[in-house]
Amino acid sequence: MKKEKIAFFRSYPFEVGQKINIEDGPRKGDWEVADLNERKVKLRCPVSHREFEWDRICYFSEERLAERWPMDD
Repeated sequence: MKKEKIAFFRSYPFEVGQKINIEDGPRKGDWEVADLNERKVKLRCPVSHREFEWDRICYFSEERLAERWPMDD
């Protein structure tokens, strides 16, 4: 039987107040977790303070310490 290469993903356990950076895609940039429930996450832009609610589709990539936040592009 042929073995297949499979990628496994796990939803990230966000916490309210958490500072995150999405590295690519249409939501790219710095965000703060404003609110969440089982299905949705509400993110706040640290510059404009606008909030957006999206389905929880972000996945953990890596965690790093940063000297500055929000980060410069």
